[in-house]
Amino acid sequence: MDPAFIHKLDDLRHVCGIPFKVTSGYRDPSHPEEAKKKTPGMHTKGKAVDIAVNSGAEKYLIVQEAIKAGFTGIGIAKNFIHLDTRKSMPVIWTY
Repeated sequence: MDPAFIHKLDDLRHVCGIPFKVTSGYRDPSHPEEAKKKTPGMHTKGKAVDIAVNSGAEKYLIVQEAIKAGFTGIGIAKNFIHLDTRKSMPVIWTY
């Protein structure tokens, strides 16, 4: 994992004031999720995580604070939030 990314994530965890259960961090390009893609994603660069969430309030808090903190890729799923620090235009998507 990229040390600067981990530091940014830890700062976010501190601001949110809740534990972060990381369900996916670094992935090798041969990982089944990455192998499906045309180009390996941010997980293969060590600059992305998926964080388990327990409620809509947790999702809202994490997304709100992640935007303030400068995370540029935010994916919102039923049970997790994806965060990354892509260099392209910031994006938010749902699964």
